[in-house]
Amino acid sequence: MSNLFDSDSPTNLAEYSVSELSGSIKRTVETAFDQVRVRGEISGYRGPHSSGHAYFALKDDRARIDAVIWKGTFSRLKFRPEEGMEVIATGKVTTFPGSSKYQIVIETLEPAGAGALMALIEERKRKLGAEGLFDAARKKRLPFMPEVIGVVTSPTGAVIRDILHRISDRFPVHVLVWPVKVQGDGAGDEVANAIRGFNALEPGGAIARPDVLIVARGGGSLEDLWSFNDEIVVRAAAESRIPLISAVGHETDWTLIDYAADVRAPTPTGAAEMAVPVKAELEAQAAALAARLQGCMNRQMDQRRQSVRALMRALPSLDQLLALPRRRFDEAAAGLGRGLALNTINKRRGFERVASHLRPDVLSNRIAERRQLLNERMARAERTVERLLDRSKSRIDRAEAILASLPTRLKTQIDRGRERLGNLTRHADTAIRHQLTRARAELSAQDRVLQSLSYKNVLKRGYAVIRDEDNRPVSQAAALSAGMGIAIEFADGRVGAMTTEGGSAPASAKKRGAKPAEPTKQGSLF
Repeated sequence: MSNLFDSDSPTNLAEYSVSELSGSIKRTVETAFDQVRVRGEISGYRGPHSSGHAYFALKDDRARIDAVIWKGTFSRLKFRPEEGMEVIATGKVTTFPGSSKYQIVIETLEPAGAGALMALIEERKRKLGAEGLFDAARKKRLPFMPEVIGVVTSPTGAVIRDILHRISDRFPVHVLVWPVKVQGDGAGDEVANAIRGFNALEPGGAIARPDVLIVARGGGSLEDLWSFNDEIVVRAAAESRIPLISAVGHETDWTLIDYAADVRAPTPTGAAEMAVPVKAELEAQAAALAARLQGCMNRQMDQRRQSVRALMRALPSLDQLLALPRRRFDEAAAGLGRGLALNTINKRRGFERVASHLRPDVLSNRIAERRQLLNERMARAERTVERLLDRSKSRIDRAEAILASLPTRLKTQIDRGRERLGNLTRHADTAIRHQLTRARAELSAQDRVLQSLSYKNVLKRGYAVIRDEDNRPVSQAAALSAGMGIAIEFADGRVGAMTTEGGSAPASAKKRGAKPAEPTKQGSLF
């Protein structure tokens, strides 16, 4: 603030710079409103900024004030702010000189009351329920006898000790503990990551995949259990492929994870009792079932033994079984001799009947019939052969006539072919001459092009080609050294020569920016 007065100023008011005035307003506001509590509804909340700070506004039905929560304060909040939530903020009011705005820097933030939190829970419950996350059809049955149990809870509280103690008493199994925070900022993210981490384990991997999960926490207020109402926790519980037991708080405490879990336990100890059966009861039940099974087997064997004895009494003796077959065998043996005699008599009678038909006159008649049939067939065969011979003779005569006229026809065809060959020969000669003429013209044209492109034409204009000892052309002087034999080719022949010095450029010409020397006329090489 300036204490100087201008003599030309029409008033005696003090003169401030903009920075001085903004700083004075800032100090005045911060002094007057150093610690205030403001009740309002969160508006424009988009989560923490990339810097970790959170910027939003508090409003009611008539006014609005900007608010900011610094990164360190935001990490200590018991619950996360949400759009539309009614809260009570405690902090100090300050100004932002860069834009002539004032805002409240929040140090603590709490819900406006349990009613507001319950309303938020109910709204979230309706939203997630509409998506089907709480449907009974999604819930999975717990395994009767799990081998591995995964527990998501704080590793330092009494909850994990109660669970381990109850499991050890009932049925000792392998327990995996995923340590998480169960209260405060970030607790919901850690619980959700733990549930998803257990589900990501591969069966048969280095770390055993749990058969059932327990998400547990001791009792507390609604604010203490708020992390288990987070949407990310509820979705992780609903998406879990491993059956999940929710054991959050006491029997009267309800959170949204209880609706998404497959089973809700009243306490963490109750969750351990749901997860495993009682080993002693199973052993007693198994012993009772074994005794019942042994008794049933003994009774069944006694019944089968009595049934076999009754069947044995009903069976006939061996003599009774063989009496009827033995009698049939004796009767068959007695009738065998008579049967052979009767069979022999029947065979003899049949032979005599057949022999009575075999007379010499019958055989003579049959032979005469066969001979007559054979003569008739031979006569037909001779007539058939004669007809075939006549046909063959006719064919031979026609073939001889054709052969007799064949030389005349062949001569005619040969004359026609000779005349046609002569015509073709004349046409071929003419075509070959034309083709040779075109080829000579094309060859002459190619030769003219080749001669025009040949380096020998250049030699005729006074140039020469330098070749090294291997008869390879040399295009640069740097390729030659002193005492090297070279050949110089002119248009009319070659001459040999010997170099007297190397072909490297002078040192002065190699400097950057040096102007190359003017070319000189080629003198004698000797």
